[in-house]
Amino acid sequence: MKKKLFTLVFLLTGIAAFSQDIPYTNCPKCWIPDSLGNHRVVLEFNGSGKIAKAIIPWRRRDNDPQNKRIIIEDGTTHQKVTNVKSGTINREYGELYFEPVSGKGTYYVYYMPYKNEGRSNYPRGVYLKPENTASADWLSAVDPNNSQLAIVKEFQSIDAFNSFYPMEVIATKDETNQLIEKHKSDKFLVFPEDRLNSIRMVNDLPKRWIDGGPQDNFTGEASRGENFAFQLGIYALQNIDDVKINFSELKSSSGNVISAQNLFCINTNGTSYSGTPLTKTVDVAAGTIQAMWCGIDVPKDASPATYTGKATITVNGEPAKEIQLSITINNTLLADGGVNEPWKMTRLKWLNSTMAQQNTVIAPYTPLIVKDNTISLLGRKVELNKDGFPKQIQTFFTPEMTGYSKLPNNLLTEALHFHFTKMSDGKNMTLKSQGVQFTKTEPGIVQWKATSSNDTLQMEVTASMEFDGFIAYTVKVKALQDVDLKDITMHIPFTKDVAKYMMGLGQKGGYRPENFDWKWDVTHKNQDGAWIGNVNAGLQYSLRDEKYVRPLNTNFYLQKPLLLPSSWGNDNKGGIKVSEVGKSILADNYSGERKLVRGEELYYNFNLLITPFHPINTDFQWATRFYHAYKPIDTIKETGATVINIHHATAINPYINYPFIAWKKMKAYDDSAHADGLKMKIYNTIRELSNHAYETFALRSLGHEIYSSGKGGGFSWLQEHLGDDYIAAWFVPELKDAAIINSGMNRWHNYYVEGMNWLTQNVGIDGIYLDDVAFDRVTMKRIKRVLTTDGHPGIIDLHSANQYNKNDGFNNSANLYMEHFPYLNRLWFGEYFDYQKNSSDFFLTEVSGIPFGLMGEMLQGGGNPWRGMVFGMTNRMPWSDNADPRPIWKVWDDFGMKGTQMIGYWVDANPVKTDNEKVLATIYKKKGTALISIASWADNDTEVALKINWKKLGIDPTKATITAPAIKNFQPGKTFGLNEKIPVEKGKGWLLIIK
Repeated sequence: MKKKLFTLVFLLTGIAAFSQDIPYTNCPKCWIPDSLGNHRVVLEFNGSGKIAKAIIPWRRRDNDPQNKRIIIEDGTTHQKVTNVKSGTINREYGELYFEPVSGKGTYYVYYMPYKNEGRSNYPRGVYLKPENTASADWLSAVDPNNSQLAIVKEFQSIDAFNSFYPMEVIATKDETNQLIEKHKSDKFLVFPEDRLNSIRMVNDLPKRWIDGGPQDNFTGEASRGENFAFQLGIYALQNIDDVKINFSELKSSSGNVISAQNLFCINTNGTSYSGTPLTKTVDVAAGTIQAMWCGIDVPKDASPATYTGKATITVNGEPAKEIQLSITINNTLLADGGVNEPWKMTRLKWLNSTMAQQNTVIAPYTPLIVKDNTISLLGRKVELNKDGFPKQIQTFFTPEMTGYSKLPNNLLTEALHFHFTKMSDGKNMTLKSQGVQFTKTEPGIVQWKATSSNDTLQMEVTASMEFDGFIAYTVKVKALQDVDLKDITMHIPFTKDVAKYMMGLGQKGGYRPENFDWKWDVTHKNQDGAWIGNVNAGLQYSLRDEKYVRPLNTNFYLQKPLLLPSSWGNDNKGGIKVSEVGKSILADNYSGERKLVRGEELYYNFNLLITPFHPINTDFQWATRFYHAYKPIDTIKETGATVINIHHATAINPYINYPFIAWKKMKAYDDSAHADGLKMKIYNTIRELSNHAYETFALRSLGHEIYSSGKGGGFSWLQEHLGDDYIAAWFVPELKDAAIINSGMNRWHNYYVEGMNWLTQNVGIDGIYLDDVAFDRVTMKRIKRVLTTDGHPGIIDLHSANQYNKNDGFNNSANLYMEHFPYLNRLWFGEYFDYQKNSSDFFLTEVSGIPFGLMGEMLQGGGNPWRGMVFGMTNRMPWSDNADPRPIWKVWDDFGMKGTQMIGYWVDANPVKTDNEKVLATIYKKKGTALISIASWADNDTEVALKINWKKLGIDPTKATITAPAIKNFQPGKTFGLNEKIPVEKGKGWLLIIK
């Protein structure tokens, strides 16, 4: 499609000034971009000589164009022209000489050819270097004065998405200097811009702005009820600081008013992802451009008319420029704010959303109950000491994890407490506590505070507990006088029965080591706490300070690691020891010696998560079977799957973490799935964001709020349109979908919540598939609320590749994501999880989810089906070759797994065991029969005998039979005698039915 023409005027090499109208067009599929680049110039040669000259006023935004290869193609033969010579090459124009091999006709100049190096999903777009293919004879004949001019007919891009027009066609240096000279008395200039032309460049003015000049007015048209957006582009002629925009009311000639409170600027003000007010400081360096994205919430009842007002731009608190606003409100009423047309930037308002922020209780959790100093919640109870810390933590889950017990599981042998040890005598200071004061008691959250002090130190504790078992502590330690301290420690004294397993701090999930010693190393390790517990009682804790910022994860930890907490870390003097001390397994969290001067404050903050969160839902596991691929619905239904997971890079969800472009196709598919009794979930998370997001450049205008800083690079589109200062992420070659890493906790989470709500309400999705997570529990709670509103099922399953590696900072996936577990329905862990070599306790703690109230599935290599069934796990269709779960699904259906009682091998009272401690048995019991899953972790093939407590099993042994049903790729059909030895191959097992 032909675009608007503009006039280019040049004075080159002594040639008189000339002008020509050159269109910018797109030519989809006209050439192969991965070899020739995304852009070309169309030349027309009407001469007859052997040497053609082209002067190309390309106005390029990329740096160092002289270092990029130029390829000229003969339009008649489509062969490469080899006799080519470059003259002056710079960002403003290029001078080329070439041999017009076919004589008169069309020739193409490809001026940014690249090749992709590295991994296909993490490419490095490398621009080809100049080459010399011309013959010596031809080169010697090149004479600028005797060459014949080839005319520039068009600038072409491979498609509209790659086009530079109009906002990335740069002004020349002379044009820019003339503008600056004309306005040398100004501190900055303002270029109002329509919402459809996102301001993209920071260091270059668009030619469009030279043509139109700076303006003191903006005119636009909006509908009633619309989330209307516009831009004020600021070009700084000198450094300007603390840029803000104040709006007046908008008023029509008849006196109707749109309040000033309906106008906003996302660059300076908003609402954080946690729901608190956000104020941003905008500084603009001389010679750079800052896009200020503004918006108007047009009232639905606004009378159609033209409304006028003004935007006052202030610098350092002083009014600097006024921009007159004139907005015509038409008669169209938009009930949805216009969000169905996101290319109009109507969803920018979502960045400041507070949707689902209220901390209402989410099923299956129950309201918090406070009695005296004890807080009760689903399956757990916390008693507070007078200093505000837990005196006792109890859980009431059975060892089977399928129900509740009347008898508590006590986590602590004594209260969690701090020690302040004096350097002078090595004795611990005594701080007198004033008692706990509750400051908020709501169904979803309880808050309290307590102060303890002596004449030297004061400890102020403020804390909150939420309905899912999350406790956040802020512990401010203040020196009332100068003091030398040998140590400040926090002790968590676990009961021995509870402290059976451990995960985190560089420790793989499994049995807790007898003695454990860990030191801070935030540069390399994403480690600040651990989970210590048993299957039905445990505690995750993490150590923070007031400057904590969530680091990046999933391959990018090293680019934005943890900040060493000044309190706990103490210049790397701090650490954690876990060992047996008396009756306790003591987690000794120490910070080392230090001097505090009077008035100095330190924050020894920490978070606690009490596990499990709820009983496991075995019936959900048997009945809910995910099909993880975009296939015809009847094909999926035939497999027995019940829920379809739609990944990104599919026809109905093409772009990663931006499932809004093909939403109509998605809805049609979703409707068809529902009509056939299936549910549909989609891939959508936050870790990275597709470059196809309509709001890309508006988000870039927010500095590093949304996107992380980085070295740039990656796929060509990113380099050509973002320039630098980003981290290139996942790339899908077939779709040219190039993602950018998000910065962490930011307002994009507000957009994400609104977007998930929109998809739930307008597409009808039944949940989401999370592929690793880059947001915290605040956003997860909000997501669960919007996904389950109005009776929607809101199914969430979390997949993670094993995070225990260098690029992820040697963390454990389960430990990293435990704060999200209360809201998940299933785990899928994942790539690089070794199901063959790891121990059963690793399976239990890091993969199965059972100690947290979840169940899981396997992935890497299809998993180990025998070991998986000990934890109720299979793999997922159709993800792994030679690991089809359907034969096991059939056993589930034939046996009737729904309603069975799962009794795991970890339960002491399990009525079925083997005589080999490395061959484990889990039973699925119902009246008169039981399905027995046995799996081996023995070093070699072995034989085992079943040790059965028939009374507890509820079966008469005189009438009992033991049968192994034939299961494809799992086991042959066989009948065993009650006392017969059962052969078990190494790493395998059996499914046996006793009835």
